[in-house]
Amino acid sequence: MTSFDDREHAFEAKFAHDAEMQFRAEARRNKLLGLWAAELQGLSGAEANDYALSVVAADFEEAGVEDVVRKVAADLAGKASAEEIRAKLGGLLATAKAQLMAEL
Repeated sequence: MTSFDDREHAFEAKFAHDAEMQFRAEARRNKLLGLWAAELQGLSGAEANDYALSVVAADFEEAGVEDVVRKVAADLAGKASAEEIRAKLGGLLATAKAQLMAEL
C-alpha cells in the first residue's frame, strides 16, 4: 500500500467514526428528551424509560427532528410548545455529546 492509500483509509475510518458518534449523540439526545417529557407527564421508572425509548424510535420516521417534536408535543398536550421542545433538543445535544465523551 502507498502512503496515499493509508491516508484514504484513515479518512474513511474517521468519517465512519464521526457519523456513528453523531448518530449515537442524537439517539442519546432523544432519550434524554423522552425522559424529560416523561417527567412532565408524571411517568417514572420503567414507564419513563419505555416512553423515552419510544421517542428514540420516533426519530426513524423521517429525516430531521420534526418527527420527534411532533410526537413529544402531541404527548405533552399543551405542557410544552413545539418551540420549547426544539430548544430543549438543542441543549440536550450538547449534554448527550458530553456524556458520550465521558464514556470513552
